[in-house]
Amino acid sequence: MHLRSPSIDHGVQSFIWAVVFFLFLWFGMRAVGVAPAASFMLALVLGVLIFLFIRIFGEDELARTRARRQRRLP
Repeated sequence: MHLRSPSIDHGVQSFIWAVVFFLFLWFGMRAVGVAPAASFMLALVLGVLIFLFIRIFGEDELARTRARRQRRLP
C-alpha cells in the first residue's frame, strides 16, 4: 500500500499561506510597536496580495508538463 498525502485544491493552499503570512505580519508589526489599526490593515492588504500571488504563480509546473506529455504520446 502506498500512502500519499491528501490532494488539496490550489485555492485552499493559497488561502492557508495567506492566513499564515497575515498572522506573522500582524503579530510581527504589533511586536515592534506599530499601531493596532495600521498593523491590521497593512497585514490584511499584504495577506490579500500574498494570496493572489500564490494563487496565480504558485501552481506546480510538473503537473502541466506531465499533462502535455501525456497528450502528445500516441
